[in-house]
Amino acid sequence: MQALELDGHSLTLEAAAEVSRQGREVRLAARARPEMLRSRAVVEAALESGRAVYGVNTGLGRLSDRRIGPGQIAQLQVNLLRSHALGMGEPLEQAAVRALMLLRANSLAKGHSGVRPELVERLCELLNQGVHPVVPRRGSVGASGDLAPLAHMALVLIGEGEATYQGRRLAGGEALRRAGLQPLTLAAKEGLSLLNGTQGMLALGLLAWREAAALLHAADAIAALSVDALRGTRAAFDARIQTARGFTGQRQTAEKLWRLLEGSEIAASHRDCGRVQDAYSLRCIPQVHGAVRDGLEFCRGCLTTELNAAVDNPLVFVHADGTGELISGGNFHGQPLAQAFDFMAIGLANLAGISERRLERMVNPALNEGLPAFLAGEPGLESGLMMAQVTAAALVAECRTLAAPSSVHSITTSGDKEDFVSMGMNAALKLAPVLTNLSQVLALEALAALRALEWLRPLRSGAGAEKVREQLLAACEEMEAGYRPQMDERSQAALAGGLAEKLKAGLFEDDRPIQNT
Repeated sequence: MQALELDGHSLTLEAAAEVSRQGREVRLAARARPEMLRSRAVVEAALESGRAVYGVNTGLGRLSDRRIGPGQIAQLQVNLLRSHALGMGEPLEQAAVRALMLLRANSLAKGHSGVRPELVERLCELLNQGVHPVVPRRGSVGASGDLAPLAHMALVLIGEGEATYQGRRLAGGEALRRAGLQPLTLAAKEGLSLLNGTQGMLALGLLAWREAAALLHAADAIAALSVDALRGTRAAFDARIQTARGFTGQRQTAEKLWRLLEGSEIAASHRDCGRVQDAYSLRCIPQVHGAVRDGLEFCRGCLTTELNAAVDNPLVFVHADGTGELISGGNFHGQPLAQAFDFMAIGLANLAGISERRLERMVNPALNEGLPAFLAGEPGLESGLMMAQVTAAALVAECRTLAAPSSVHSITTSGDKEDFVSMGMNAALKLAPVLTNLSQVLALEALAALRALEWLRPLRSGAGAEKVREQLLAACEEMEAGYRPQMDERSQAALAGGLAEKLKAGLFEDDRPIQNT
C-alpha cells in the first residue's frame, strides 16, 4: 500500500482507517512544507519582536498574563507536556492511538500552527516504526482540545512518557532508542501546538463511525429476515410511501428491504391473511433505521470536516508579503464533535431498541404468528431463546443510559478561564460500549430469525434475504462446526458473541455508502 501523504487538506475517513487499523505508512507531503515554513517564520518574527503572544511567550489558560523570558522558551515546551500529561484510566487501544497521532500530524501539516516540518515528520516516523504512546482514556473535557491525551502522546516525542513497541510497554526514551529514533527538542509554540486539538475525541469518533456504518448495514439485512420470519409484508416499504415524506435515509432503507424481500415464498403464502398491517418494529423499519442512516451521514460530514481542520490556538495567518499574525480563537473547542457523537449514540441506542422488539416478537408465543414458544424445539423441556430477549433487554437498557448526552454537561475549568467546555471525549468514549451492545443485540436477533425461518421451511424468503441467511449460517458454521439453527441452548452464548464481532467487522458491509444523496 502506497504511503499516505499528509497535507492538512485531503485526508479521508477511509485513509485514516487504513493508517489506524492496517498500519499504512505516512509521510509529510512535499507540497505542505512551504506553507509550514512560512507560518514558522511568522512565529519566529513574533518572538524576535518581544511582544506578548499567547502560548509562544506566555503561560496558558488563567496564567496567560505571565510572560516567559527568551531563555525559558525551550523549558516551557517541556513543562507544558509534563504538566498536562495527567490522564487516568486504561490506555486507549492501539488503533485509537494511531488515529490520534495521524490526525494531529495532519492538522499541523495544514500550516496554521507555525510548527516546523520536522515535528510532523517525527510523528510520521513514530507511526511508521510502530512506536505507540501509552495514552490514558480519561482526563479530557474537550476544550482547549484534548489536552491530557495529546500530552501523553507528545511526551514520547521528547523521550519521556511511555510507549508500546513490538508488543512491549516501555519508557518513552527506550522505545525511541529501540526504534532507532532520537528524542526531539521542541521549539517555541510547538509544545502548545501538540496539545491544542480535538484529535482525541476525533480519533475515537472516526473509528466508531466505521463500526456504526457496518452495524447499520447488518441491522437492515437482519431486519429483512425478521419481517419474513414474522410473516410480515413489504407493502410498507413501497417507494411511494417514502417519496411522500422525503427523508433520504428512509427511502434508501425501504429500497434495500424491498429488494431483499422480493420474491419471498413466505410472503406469498400469507398474502390473503386477515392482518391489515404489521407492528411498528416491522412496518416502521425505514423510518427508524432511516433516521439512524441520516444521523450517521450528518456525523460523517462533521468528521470529514474536522479531519482537515486547523484546531490549534493561536492560529498563524500568513500575508501575501510573507509577514503574518497570530490570532487567538477557539477552534480547539470540541462542541461540534461532542454533539455529533451524542447524536450517534442516540441513533445506535434506537437501532438496538427496535432490534430487541423484533426479537421479542419472534420468541413471544402471544406475538410470533404461530411459531413455537420461544422458538424452542420442545417448549417446556427446552427454553429455546427465552433468555436471548432477556439479555437483549439488558443491553438495550444500558445503551439508553449511555445515550444520555455528554455535550450538555459543561464544568468550568482552569480558574474559570475555560468556563464552558464540550465534554466531547466523554461523548466519544461512550460510543464503543454502545456499539458492542448493539452488535450483540443484532446477533441475538439474527439467531432468532435463523431459527424462526427454519420452522417455515420449505418456504423460502426473497433471493436477497436468502443470501443474508446463507451468510449468517456460514458465519455460525465457521465458529461451530455442524451448526444448525435449532441446536440447543449450549451453543447460543458463544455463537452470539462471535457473530456480534463479525457484524462489527463488516459482515454485511457492501460497496454502497450508508447514504447516496
